[in-house]
Amino acid sequence: MEKRQLIIGLLALLTTMFLGACGGNEQSDPNDDTNTETKSHENMEMNEEDSNTHSSQEEMNHSGSSDVPEGLEEAESPTYTVGSQAIINAEHMSGMNGAEATISGAFDTTVYTVTYTPTTGGEPVEDHKWVIHEEIENAGDEPFQPGDEVVLNAEHMEGMDGATAVIDTAEQTTVYMVDYTDTETGEKVMYHKWVTESELSPVE
Repeated sequence: MEKRQLIIGLLALLTTMFLGACGGNEQSDPNDDTNTETKSHENMEMNEEDSNTHSSQEEMNHSGSSDVPEGLEEAESPTYTVGSQAIINAEHMSGMNGAEATISGAFDTTVYTVTYTPTTGGEPVEDHKWVIHEEIENAGDEPFQPGDEVVLNAEHMEGMDGATAVIDTAEQTTVYMVDYTDTETGEKVMYHKWVTESELSPVE
């Protein structure tokens, strides 16, 4: 009788120890699939955040140089004088439309929209705004006409300088170089080229 009770007691003790060990393993199994899936999901979220940040940084700086092409003539009596303010009504890039701009240059010229294939490769860029007459290779006194094929001497975008382009539209007008603060990022944009007079309105 005593032997039987002793055996039963030992079995109960072993069972308790076994169950305790199993419970401990469930808490921190490094090979557990659930943990792996959770970590993978977290990594994906971090990678997406990094990617979004990288994209934003790439689009952040739209500033240019204060240099203008040779032969470009300053406007004699522009609607918006250098140093004055105006509201931009254009969406050439994000954060531009509705921004208050300071005029940093005003010039009389022929302005074009163009379609070109970047020298760096990729799909054609259609109806790019704007390229001025003085930014086209071998530009003479007469303006180009829609359908004319030209070579661009401008660096507004990567792969633009030296690219072959087709003139989409042509207009004689006053173009402006402007400084403004990006409405989305808060970054200061200096010497943006170009904004036409019809894309500006007075500050109220």
